[in-house]
Amino acid sequence: MEGKIVVVTGAATGLGQAFAEGFAKAGADVATIDLGDVGETERRVTGTGRRFAAHRGDISEAGEVERFAALVHERLGRVDVVVNNAGVFRRIPFDEIDLATWRSFFAVNVDGAFLTTKAFADDLRASRAGRVINLSSSSVSLNVPDFVHYITTKAALIGFTSSLAAILGKDGVTVNAIAPGLVRTPGTELHDSDETFAAIASMQAIHRAQMPADIVGTALFLASDDAAMISGQTIAVDGGLTRR
Repeated sequence: MEGKIVVVTGAATGLGQAFAEGFAKAGADVATIDLGDVGETERRVTGTGRRFAAHRGDISEAGEVERFAALVHERLGRVDVVVNNAGVFRRIPFDEIDLATWRSFFAVNVDGAFLTTKAFADDLRASRAGRVINLSSSSVSLNVPDFVHYITTKAALIGFTSSLAAILGKDGVTVNAIAPGLVRTPGTELHDSDETFAAIASMQAIHRAQMPADIVGTALFLASDDAAMISGQTIAVDGGLTRR
């Protein structure tokens, strides 16, 4: 990743923060858009000697994403990799989901990925080796109650991945998705107990809780030149929770 510029949405904490740090350690400059405080992420990125740019804004708002893109171009330059990580995750029983809530999950999880990719599509094409990495979820393939709103958005990202791969491929851009299992982050810890993490781990082939660092290597590989002929794919990185 030496000299590359990587956008990681939602990098204030958790998985996004791990991606930002991992790409920086591999030699990339990193930019993020997040509603939260990115101070710790900035310290981790700049601590590697790489540059960092951030915009505090709502990824579901087109104007905010446009301002973010302008900031990135001004401070860092042309983007080579987009990691669509930002998302919302919350347990809600189906009968309690109203239309506004349903749409709010699509606005962040799906619209955010669309807007960010659209904002940097010309950069990715100009790179001739651009990369888009979307974050789906292995829950799409599992029987998980009380998450129909979340799982539906993550299934939409799989369709977005395969369709976009056909569109951008002629310019050498690859588009892939990673489908993690239940990753232990500050966000998931708000909704899942130690017992839940242990129960999921017991169903995996690898019997331990999944951590953010467990996903980073796959993202780095998909962003590398070695993955130039992998596109339109969804890769489960879930400790063998789903086995096909």
